[in-house]
Amino acid sequence: MNLYHSMLTQITAPTVPQSGAHLMPEQTDNFGAGLFRIVQEAIGSIRPDLKEAAAISMSLIALMMLISLIRLIPGSNTKLPDFICAVGIGTVLLQSTNSLITLGVTTIQDLSSYAKLLLPVMTSALAAQGGITTSTALYAGTAIFNSILSSLLSKLMVPMLYIYLVLATAHGALGEEILKKMAEFIKWLSVWILKGVLYLFTGYMGITGVLSGTTDAAALKAAKLTISGVVPVVGGILSDASEAVLVGAGLVRNAAGVYGILAMLAVFAGPFLRIGCHYLMIRITGAVCSVFGSKQCTQLISDYSGAMGLLLAMTGTMCLLGLISTVCFLKGVG
Repeated sequence: MNLYHSMLTQITAPTVPQSGAHLMPEQTDNFGAGLFRIVQEAIGSIRPDLKEAAAISMSLIALMMLISLIRLIPGSNTKLPDFICAVGIGTVLLQSTNSLITLGVTTIQDLSSYAKLLLPVMTSALAAQGGITTSTALYAGTAIFNSILSSLLSKLMVPMLYIYLVLATAHGALGEEILKKMAEFIKWLSVWILKGVLYLFTGYMGITGVLSGTTDAAALKAAKLTISGVVPVVGGILSDASEAVLVGAGLVRNAAGVYGILAMLAVFAGPFLRIGCHYLMIRITGAVCSVFGSKQCTQLISDYSGAMGLLLAMTGTMCLLGLISTVCFLKGVG
């Protein structure tokens, strides 16, 4: 039993990725305090992004005012100002949008890589507690969905996001309705893919967790009864000892799980808030510009904020997948 306890103490959560290490709290035994520290540090780190987003907002408002003045010139072309405005909006937003998409992709990859390191730890700890069937089912499902979602986001949905922005900018410049409908379809398809994968994942985890958890609970009960009844004299002692080992495994699993959850939140919080502040600022800018700007140009600003919303959804879905799987492992057997 001492050897078994020694093996359990070696089950520790993997090191936090570099992107989230600076937000990770020193003490991880208190989840509430750790979460508060991560959020506090993440909010403090987005001040440069707030300044950048504010500067972009002022540039867009100035551009829209200039275009509105051009429209007041007698005999001015009705389509040329929209074309100039669309090009200007794309020029102002393209660099920041591209850097934020790169940040989102990096965050998705970091979350996926960390989940792949954390899953074997949680699986080993749960199996050591007696949840062999549960740990196997949860690991298989989580690993598959992790790979699928990571590939979908980086190889399919990010290119779709760029296509969406190209179509939206082209619509803003040319005003062709077919371009607007194509952009809306790309956005709808992206949202549908995210929701579909998440629904399938949560459904799988719920069903396998209940069924395999019940099986493991019954198997553990039968095993302890067998040990107690079959082994003469010391059967009851061995049964109690096995219970102590299972409790020890559960404590290790819980400690690794809480640490893993905080680690994923540390990786996720900073980029999510950075993208989020740009998203909110662009939305506010679009609302302000709708007062004096053309509908076509205002819509383009809203389309860029919609792209940031999709990026938030993509990173949020990847993080949520890791959190749900970790919580399912923490639930244990029965």
